Amino acid sequence: MVRRISMVGAVLGGALLLTACGGGGGDSAGGGSGAPGGGAASSPAPAKASAAVLSIEPGDGAKDVAPGAVKVSVATGRLTGVTVTGQDGEPVEGAVAADGLTWAPAPGGLAVGSTYRVEARAADADGVAATATSTFTTLVPKRTVKVEDNVVTGEDFGVGMIVSVNFGGVKVTNKEAVERAVVVEASDGTEVRGHWFDGDTRLDLRPAAYWKPGTTVRVHLRTESVELAPGVYGATRRDEHFTIARSRISEVDARTHRMVVREDGKPDQTVAIVAGTDDNPSWNGTMVISAKSRMEKMTSEGQTNLKGPGYEALEPHAMRLTTSGTYLHGNPQARGVAGRANISHGCIGLPDTPEGSDDTPGGQVYNASKVGDVVIVRNSVKTEPLDPANGLSGWTVPWSQW
Repeated sequence: MVRRISMVGAVLGGALLLTACGGGGGDSAGGGSGAPGGGAASSPAPAKASAAVLSIEPGDGAKDVAPGAVKVSVATGRLTGVTVTGQDGEPVEGAVAADGLTWAPAPGGLAVGSTYRVEARAADADGVAATATSTFTTLVPKRTVKVEDNVVTGEDFGVGMIVSVNFGGVKVTNKEAVERAVVVEASDGTEVRGHWFDGDTRLDLRPAAYWKPGTTVRVHLRTESVELAPGVYGATRRDEHFTIARSRISEVDARTHRMVVREDGKPDQTVAIVAGTDDNPSWNGTMVISAKSRMEKMTSEGQTNLKGPGYEALEPHAMRLTTSGTYLHGNPQARGVAGRANISHGCIGLPDTPEGSDDTPGGQVYNASKVGDVVIVRNSVKTEPLDPANGLSGWTVPWSQW
């Protein structure tokens, strides 16, 4: 329901005239003489009606309103102000469009299950004002979902960090509204875009190229009261920030069994490694460290393409590269083998002790690494391409397709 109202307002002699007086040449009852000489007193001129016509959607008294369905617009004029207040008296964040014709709330600005009052003001080309009001109540959703991401606010991350937002397994169909509600900003103005993965249940965001060291990145999650899919609304309103650390990029050559580490301000470092065997080769492609663990239980359980006997081991200095189970980690079995052969089930192994020593290659790489650091693997015999949704592997997608 749309309410269209044009109200009259004019100032005469310091008073606001709310109605217009009818004027005519005839005498009023009782003679109407207002001055010597018998001249009739003239009636005040009618107040001029504004040509501006305001529309508020939804109409006054509406119930079960979707938060995204609220809109104020004007015809034959421009909006001069819109105030929307909730039950607590606090104003709702929103903005008038650049052309001055419409107003809409910010993403997540209106809460579900709440009552709001709208006061809209406009003026026509002659500056004559019009006002309109409306009160409505938003719907109570059947289901709400807490939206989460992989950011730890205040932390430093590597230049390959990808912000990954998960929608609780909900297949997002209202993508345009959700993308407006999830904003990632860089202090240097770098453009950040999102890409949908995992059947539209996950949104990953990154720039065209690796972040510049020292950049501050701010994440704004405004999915609270935003419809994700029919009948399903977000329940998250949170601000986060992190800083991009030094650049550290490790390039693994599975053929030569070597990893070259390039870090800002330091000489290149070459580390002997082991990669996956020909039967269980490592992924080729650009991956990102998504998590670190001092000790990690690794198992073949759930691995569908494994060749040979299963395994279960507690490995030190683990840095996760894919959700499918690829790690860069300390491997006690790599001692004496690293640099000469590939012996793993697909992980990139570094010589280490069973308990994980800080003095081993595994310990040194682990302690120098951060979540968000880039690890690139080349020359593995694996021909299957790395799925960009497998971990934070979105750098494998060209920017033109992101």
